[in-house]
Amino acid sequence: MTQELDKTFDPATIEARWYQHWEEKGLFRPERPDAEPFTIVNPPPNVTGSLHIGHALDNTLQDIVIRYERLRGKDALWVVGTDHAGIATQMVVERQLEERQDKRTNYTREEFNDIVWKWKAESGGTITRQLRRLGCSMDWSREQFTMDEHFTKAVLKVFVDLYNKGLIYRDKRLVNWDPKLKTAISDLEVEQQTIPGSFWHFKYPLADGVTLDSGQEYIEVATTRPETMLADMAVAVHPTDDRYSSVVGKHVILPLTGRRIPVVADEHADPELGSGAVKITPGHDFNDFEVGKRAGIAAGEMLNMLDGDANVCQTADGLVPEEFIGLHRFKRDGVDGARELVVQRLKEQGYLIPHITKTKKGEEQELDAEPRQIATPFGDRGGVVIEPWLTDQWYVNAEELAKKPIAAVKSGEIEIVPKSWEKTFFNWMENIQPWCVSRQLWWGHRIPAWYGDNGECYVAMSEAEAQAQAGEGVALTQDSDVLDTWFSSALWPFATLGWPDESALLEKHYPNDLLISGFDILFFWDARMMMAGYFNTGQAPWPKLYLHGLVRAADGSKMSKSKGNVVDPLILIDQYGADAMRFFMAAMESQGRDIKMDEKRVEGYRNFATKLWNATRFCQSNGIGASDTLAAPEARLAANQWIIGEVQQTVEALDEAMAGLRFDAAANTIYHFVWSRFCDWYLELIKPVFAEGASEAAAAETRAVAGWVLDQILVMLHPFMPFITEELWHAQGEREYELILAKWPNPRASVSKDATDAIDWVIELTGNVRSAKNELGIAPGAKLAAFLPQPSGVASRTIERSSAAIERLARLTPVTVGEAPAGPAMQVTAGSDVFVIPLEGIIDIDAEKARLEKALAASEKEAKSLDGRLSNANFVERAAPEAVEKAKADFAHHSAEVERLKAALARLG
Repeated sequence: MTQELDKTFDPATIEARWYQHWEEKGLFRPERPDAEPFTIVNPPPNVTGSLHIGHALDNTLQDIVIRYERLRGKDALWVVGTDHAGIATQMVVERQLEERQDKRTNYTREEFNDIVWKWKAESGGTITRQLRRLGCSMDWSREQFTMDEHFTKAVLKVFVDLYNKGLIYRDKRLVNWDPKLKTAISDLEVEQQTIPGSFWHFKYPLADGVTLDSGQEYIEVATTRPETMLADMAVAVHPTDDRYSSVVGKHVILPLTGRRIPVVADEHADPELGSGAVKITPGHDFNDFEVGKRAGIAAGEMLNMLDGDANVCQTADGLVPEEFIGLHRFKRDGVDGARELVVQRLKEQGYLIPHITKTKKGEEQELDAEPRQIATPFGDRGGVVIEPWLTDQWYVNAEELAKKPIAAVKSGEIEIVPKSWEKTFFNWMENIQPWCVSRQLWWGHRIPAWYGDNGECYVAMSEAEAQAQAGEGVALTQDSDVLDTWFSSALWPFATLGWPDESALLEKHYPNDLLISGFDILFFWDARMMMAGYFNTGQAPWPKLYLHGLVRAADGSKMSKSKGNVVDPLILIDQYGADAMRFFMAAMESQGRDIKMDEKRVEGYRNFATKLWNATRFCQSNGIGASDTLAAPEARLAANQWIIGEVQQTVEALDEAMAGLRFDAAANTIYHFVWSRFCDWYLELIKPVFAEGASEAAAAETRAVAGWVLDQILVMLHPFMPFITEELWHAQGEREYELILAKWPNPRASVSKDATDAIDWVIELTGNVRSAKNELGIAPGAKLAAFLPQPSGVASRTIERSSAAIERLARLTPVTVGEAPAGPAMQVTAGSDVFVIPLEGIIDIDAEKARLEKALAASEKEAKSLDGRLSNANFVERAAPEAVEKAKADFAHHSAEVERLKAALARLG
């Protein structure tokens, strides 16, 4: 028995209710022991996070896949959880302490971590509640956290195993140091920004009375970071640069410090850039670090002139003048820093080479430095300039771990979709650098390494094991660093299933079947999961990786808070419902392309949901309820056979799209079927069946077929729009199970080609008649006489059997098989049939021709003008992107208008 629907579709009244129902009944858990497993894991959002539009896209796509596979009978598991987010979480908690005039260092490490755990319990679940609003059918009963006890055990085991195999080691190297967060960060967490800066030129005097061949007593060097000269250890020139060949191996005396440093030949120096000589500070520049190593300077000998706060400290050789000690590297709060004082002292001592430029009046002007735009690294979280800093850190031999993932992608064992991302993957993986995995934080997985007072290091699962290695009497101190968050999240596909302990869950659901992620974490996370998967389990974590694009602003620009163009998905859900937003994400997700945000499209999909709601109300009003069959019912009527055939074609197209992860094709397939085939055509075709005096047998058949078709729609649409489909599923009658556990359509029907051809013919005829009327300004409801001189077989049969449908839909009556009378007429086709429709007395032919010719001339003129503008390279290259896009859209519109108007004139003869 159907449950009468409200007249108005209101998503807010059904979404929270259904999600709570699904979760309370445990319907997201995989409980089909004999079924084929299907497993995905969500990229674990930061525990500090809240739902943004990228999360909405990422999780919508995953939910579509998991609901689809669940409906296909798989034992579907979607693993959910959050990441402890070391830097982000510590920042949040420390900020809260600052608001109370408190700070982390007022507590012991253990006390501070207790505060963080308390924060997590009270405030760390925001994003998981928001994922529920989106409709994500995750298995919350197995919700994971990267600091859970079992997960921590897995993390420690991996570290110890890598160490024991020589793949984790401690080394002194340059790192990206964030002076605000006081920790090393990865290359991937560094953002390059172009900011105003300067290019200074200095004299470095040659030592021992040596001069250049030109007689010059100094080498000119240029730099954007003059403060680092306090730790210079060499000057590099190109091996082929004849200007300096005589002084290679000689020395200069570094100004201010008096340090004696060599001139070295190295291809890093560009003879065409500046003077061709570059200062080398291996302890504070990544390129210089490599030059220093090639010059024979060991990492332990490289000079460090900054502390963790980026304040000047004394170098190992003690040559930094006392007045610089304690100064910040840059000017801060109006107080000059080391940079300003270095430039001032070098200028005072005659070592600064001024930059000569000309004013607007042509007069020469002397500046201390050349103004330039400088590419500068910033920390993505700390927001300050990153300092290359020489320090002892723990590293993973990523080059070795990358070998199996590279081979797997090349062999096809792991498929990357879209394939275009493979080139980027190989480029990074084949040039991968050692992975710095230690972070100078308190919150996170503490590195399981203990240092003995005997100078040895012991790596073990616990202090007791480390002590056993060291022996009695050796005092141990644990490393104070924690592991990079990405180290632990790399274990997500298997540690979430209980690894390293063996279990039925792990055996069944690992490897996972698919990973869906944004392309922006291909290296942060995806590639590292491949490395971890192969190293720890000997298997790929999944056979297929799908990388989706970004959601951009409507104009194609990247969303950012500073631009004010960020879209809050929760606001969209409040306005249009989760179903509409989800469908937008799916319909716009085209492989390899970013999504442009378009709220009007979201609103349009809300209208789509409303149309389905109203179609279901129509069905209920005509006694059409739930079906009790998976196979299609028996059907004799042409319209019923036609719609059954359409269901079969739609299921096949949907399955093909989903197999290829073509989310846009899948969404558009079901959209077209629901809106056009079912609502616009089928429901119109069957209305006469329910009219007074119609055959009861025909009505009974149609109720069975229509109820079955609506059920198939609800199942096929459910992965995209889970809330409205579940509501309508139950409104249609008593069910043994929720829609989320229904079976994927399997019509298993054969239909008459004559019947389906006839309906397709009527639909084509109707559409073409309506278009022709619109072009000529004829009222849509006007009934017109039509003549068909040479009918095809399908035309003859359809006119004979379905003249009422032709009259009602195409508004053609009477239809005469024979020649049309002489006079103005338009021609309309349906298949191979050409109908002649007289227009005498219907419209003013001459006036209509004049109107169409005037409109045609205007559109041709506008299209020609726009074509000229778009063919002009200066316009395309220099105009604002939005202006170019508008010109392209206008050209497409007027070009289409030209074709439409020509066709309309042709109809008038």
